[in-house]
Amino acid sequence: MFEQDAYADRAFRSAAAGLDDRDRALARRIAYGTVQRVRTLDHGIEALGRRPVRKLDPPVRAALRIGAYQLVELQSLPARAVVDESVELVREAGLERAVAFTNAVMRRLAERLRGLVASLSHATPQEAALKHSYPDWVAETWWRDLGSEEALALMRAQNEQPELVVRRNARKPAELEGRPDPDLPGALHVRRVDADALAAGLVWPQSRGSQLAGLAVGSREGERVLDLCAAPGGKASQLHGEVVAVEKHPGRARELRENLEQLGAANVTVVCADGLALPSELAGFDRALVDAPCSSLGVLAARPDARWRAKPDPKLQLALLRAAAERVRSGGIVVYSVCTINADENEGVVDASGLVPEDLGAEWPQFSHPGRPEFLLTLPHRHRTSGFFIARLRRA
Repeated sequence: MFEQDAYADRAFRSAAAGLDDRDRALARRIAYGTVQRVRTLDHGIEALGRRPVRKLDPPVRAALRIGAYQLVELQSLPARAVVDESVELVREAGLERAVAFTNAVMRRLAERLRGLVASLSHATPQEAALKHSYPDWVAETWWRDLGSEEALALMRAQNEQPELVVRRNARKPAELEGRPDPDLPGALHVRRVDADALAAGLVWPQSRGSQLAGLAVGSREGERVLDLCAAPGGKASQLHGEVVAVEKHPGRARELRENLEQLGAANVTVVCADGLALPSELAGFDRALVDAPCSSLGVLAARPDARWRAKPDPKLQLALLRAAAERVRSGGIVVYSVCTINADENEGVVDASGLVPEDLGAEWPQFSHPGRPEFLLTLPHRHRTSGFFIARLRRA
């Protein structure tokens, strides 16, 4: 991911193909955790290794990062075993000349890294970003929008493993293992995703925050509904009525069709088109969902590399929201949702749209936005799910 700009989930899927379930789970935690915590780990490696991380050979850099993560976060693993395995990784990479260096640095990390990380301050956004491994701008944004105490709690929560929740497919009722969620009727908390149930279209992996966005559309039978940014299809398959699901990229549109077929969502038609240049016949909808591309700051626990790729784009988000509103009839509804926690991409976009908000907070008070209660905002540190901003807007 760091050397070739690969996406962590895709790279891991192929790298871990030969592992059994237990080993895959441990490997996933180490790999994802290392990517998430890399800024803090690199700070410790440089402080104790006395050499800039960027100047190390890539296999040495990777081995030290992986070892450092285990020493800090997986305290149940024996430190000596972590040191030995990290050294062996370098040896297996054919870098015998770097073995002694790796061994020396790993021993120092085993003795002192945990204390070094614990001693880091988080009094300012910049200090907190280093301690909890975020870009400065993310910490500064959360400090501004939530205040220091909430921002720190959010930073800690996004470094933890996310909840594992599936949505039961109402089109294919079945007896399923798991704990029903008290707030969301289709949500099921599970220990693992049942591969057979997934293949049969009985469930869909989808966080409670994401499910809430689909429910907020409030679509009904007999209505025409537009889903403007539909792939991979989780929310589109929640919608009732005659649904048109739009996806710009052909490969993702093909995946979207396959997912909807698997879920039995025969009421959804997929259109491969740019949401900003829709065919003229796509008009007069009763409702629309704009699940816009965003900086993904609400799903950093599940997407380990997202914090290092994140780029807000409120201009695009506003353009997509306005494009959807133009295709909705007078008096129709547009739901705007983004999986981020950033006022510039959230309420800032809605306020600029000129659309009239409905009071979603009155319907879902447990998820109401702390500063703007007419909107919804799920927060990982409060609600233990992904972070989603949701607004339901009416076209005049």
